[in-house]
Amino acid sequence: MSAARAPRIPVEERLFSLVLALLATEPGLTKSEILSTVQGYRQKHSPNGDNTALERQFERDKDDIRELGVPLETLDDPAASGNNQMLRYRIPRGAYELPLDISFSSEESALLTLAAMVWREGTLSGESRRALLKLRSLGGHAAVPELDYAPRIRSRDAAFEPLRDALDRAVLVRFPYLKPGESEPRRREVAPFALVQHQGRWMVACIEPDTGRRKTFLLSRIIGPVQVTTVAAERPADATAESALAALDEVWEARTALIRVVPGSDAETRLTKRRSTSVRDDGLLEIHFADLQIVADELVSFGPEVTVLEPESVRQLVVARLRRLVAAHAPTTGQTPVESSGGHHG
Repeated sequence: MSAARAPRIPVEERLFSLVLALLATEPGLTKSEILSTVQGYRQKHSPNGDNTALERQFERDKDDIRELGVPLETLDDPAASGNNQMLRYRIPRGAYELPLDISFSSEESALLTLAAMVWREGTLSGESRRALLKLRSLGGHAAVPELDYAPRIRSRDAAFEPLRDALDRAVLVRFPYLKPGESEPRRREVAPFALVQHQGRWMVACIEPDTGRRKTFLLSRIIGPVQVTTVAAERPADATAESALAALDEVWEARTALIRVVPGSDAETRLTKRRSTSVRDDGLLEIHFADLQIVADELVSFGPEVTVLEPESVRQLVVARLRRLVAAHAPTTGQTPVESSGGHHG
C-alpha cells in the first residue's frame, strides 16, 4: 500500500505501539526495524523508497515519548560505531516498571484488571497484534495474549473531535479562543487542515479564509464549543500535517532561553533531556521553545530549581507568574516577599 493511500493511524496509537515494541525487545530495535514493523509507521514505510518524512516523524515521536517520562534509550552498535542507521532503541523494563513501594487495594486491582481487559480486547487492533508477532521474530519476548503494559490514559481536549470532524468534511469552523494576557476570548473562523501534536500538546493548524494566512491554535486555549459549519474550505496541496510540524519545528529551533538549574534537581534531570537542550561549559542550559507562555508555565513549575537568565521576555513572564503565586499565598496582613521571591526565581 502506498503512503498516500495508507490508513490514518491516531497519534496516540502510534506512540503506544512504539512504546510496546521497544519494551518487547531486550536488545532494542534499529530505526529500519521500527519503521517497517511498528503500527503507525509500517503503513507509510517504503522498503526501497524515500522515508525521510517518516524518519522525521519518528524523531518527533521519540521526543514526545521522553517528555511523557518514558526512559527511551539509544544504544550504539560496537561493530558499527558512529553509524546512525545501526543505532538501536529500547525501553528497559526495569526503568519503566512501577516502584516496589507502590501497591493497590483489591478494589483498585480489580478496576485496573478490568481496564486492561477492555484495552486488550477493544483497542489493541489485529494490526497491532500482528506487528507484535513480527517483532517476536526480531528477538522480542512480549507475550501477545497477555500484555504487561497498558497505555497511560490522556484525556483529549473537547475541541478535538469536532475539529477532526471538520477535517474529514473539509469545512470551516468557528470557536472562541483565549490568548494569554487577554481577559475575553476572540471568535475565530478558520479552515483547519491538520491536527498535530507538538512537544506533547495538541494543536490545530488552520488557514484564515479572508487573508490566506496560516496559524496554529492550541486546543487547550479553545474555551468554548467548536461550531462545524457547512461552508466548504479549499486546502492548498502543501497544507499538510508535515508542513505544520515543520513550521512549528522552525520556530522551536529559532527560540532559545538560557537558564540555570540546581545541580542534581528534578529540573536538571528533566530539562537536560528536553529536546534540543544543550549544556554549556559553565553548566547553564540552553533550551528551545515555540511558545513564550508555555515555556514560562513549564519553568515556573520547577520553582526555585530554575533561574531564567535570558531572554528578558521569558524572564519577565516567569517573574510575573511567581509574583502572582506569592500574592495568592500571602497572609492578609504584613509585608509579602514579592520582590525577593520573584528576583531569585525569575
